[in-house]
Amino acid sequence: MTKIFHDLHIFEMANNHQGSVEHGLRIIDAAAQLAREHRVRTAVKLQFRELDSFIHPEARGRDDIMHIPRFESTRLDEGEFRQLVEATRAAGLLSVATPFDEASVGLCQALGVEVIKVASCSATDWPLLEEIARAGRPVIASTGGLSIYDIDNLVTFLHKRVPALAVMHCVSLYPTPPEQHAMNFMARMVRRYPYVTIGYSGHEAPDNTEVVMVAVAKGARLLERHFGVETDQISLNKYSMNPEQAGAWIAAAQRARAIAGIDDDKHVSQGEQESLLQLQRGVFARRPIRQGEDITAEDVFFAMPCREGQLTSGEFGQYRAHFVAARDYAENEALFEHAQADPYTQVRGILHDAKGQLYEAGIALGDEISIEISHHYGIDRFRETGCVLINSINREYCNKFLIMLPGQKHPHHKHKAKEETFHLLWGDLEVDLEGDLIHLKPGDKLLVERDQLHAFRTRTGCVFAEISTRSIRSDSYYADESIARMDPMERKTIVESW
Repeated sequence: MTKIFHDLHIFEMANNHQGSVEHGLRIIDAAAQLAREHRVRTAVKLQFRELDSFIHPEARGRDDIMHIPRFESTRLDEGEFRQLVEATRAAGLLSVATPFDEASVGLCQALGVEVIKVASCSATDWPLLEEIARAGRPVIASTGGLSIYDIDNLVTFLHKRVPALAVMHCVSLYPTPPEQHAMNFMARMVRRYPYVTIGYSGHEAPDNTEVVMVAVAKGARLLERHFGVETDQISLNKYSMNPEQAGAWIAAAQRARAIAGIDDDKHVSQGEQESLLQLQRGVFARRPIRQGEDITAEDVFFAMPCREGQLTSGEFGQYRAHFVAARDYAENEALFEHAQADPYTQVRGILHDAKGQLYEAGIALGDEISIEISHHYGIDRFRETGCVLINSINREYCNKFLIMLPGQKHPHHKHKAKEETFHLLWGDLEVDLEGDLIHLKPGDKLLVERDQLHAFRTRTGCVFAEISTRSIRSDSYYADESIARMDPMERKTIVESW
């Protein structure tokens, strides 16, 4: 995903700003005021049509064809549009425009519009999409009325042709009834297109703030609404917001973001920890225990309240090794001991974390696998250096899956018998291949030939496939002599199943 789109609020000028530069400037000023008041990233969006070619000659001047009178009555020339684009930038806002024909894509470029928007009605207009892709601008595409097949085609075409892509869930009903919003479908888009920013373009009633909160909760990273300013002569339609309604809409989105959290991690507060501790059972001595004695289950009992720093029943039951008393304890006294994880518990924790990443990535490996935990500097340093290798097939050809936890690296090595290709399935991966740093994103492949020195690391964690010729356990030659001197089995733990 690209940060240009994150938490961006796009205001589309309602009804083509009435074809008035003065009124357009009034709308830009109102949007800028909202951006300052709420401290949000804001964009103003225009619509461009080259009317002399966009409207068929026989349709020009007709008032019995929908939209024609409105388009013709709000005509502006290039100089007038330039005033609006420059005013948008001067206000510190992002400029966005929707071109409805190829000539208008050229106008976007001529005016320096920063982002091009694809309207829902244009999302299957392939001549126009090709022209937009050639413009080299970030693109936002709306998907009102499109099937999942149409959206797949749109995303496939655009995401490798433009520098940044956002796709907007949209329902082209004006205004949209509450039961028609289909926000679960937008959540499906978030899962289906993890490499694209997903947003929501709304047409609900302008005083409705519930829908935007649901949109944010379902994963929308940018939001769009029709926006205008009422005057004695100008009124707004049933799906366009005035500044007061827009302020309430932004505030609702901000509340939803606060409720959803700053990221997708769970941040446990000190208050939450203290609250749980009050209800947890602590470990107490059933009998007098002398310093140096093994502490077994027969020597203790569990009860509340548990004091800060006291050994809990959960910690005591988690580890298989006996505890050794660090000091004397009297009968009924609380135990303050530090649990030391044994290798079994360390391996179990590693496997749980690796499986968790597979679950999050939506990757199912089946049961006919074997598992290797590579820990080049010992299992205690596994979360710094190492990886989990899942051996799926090893015949004349080989298929493995490598799971790396956040912040892990794998040291420099090469193979003399094996040639391999990395195929990143999920997460991020940086490969040092003969001194060249190569950053892979999901879907990317990288060939590592025989005798090529390589290492790799991940920032957020990753899962990638390694497709190769037959794998031989002794065919890894490490640059670090301390690793090279080891028997391969000294730096691996083999697990038969999860």
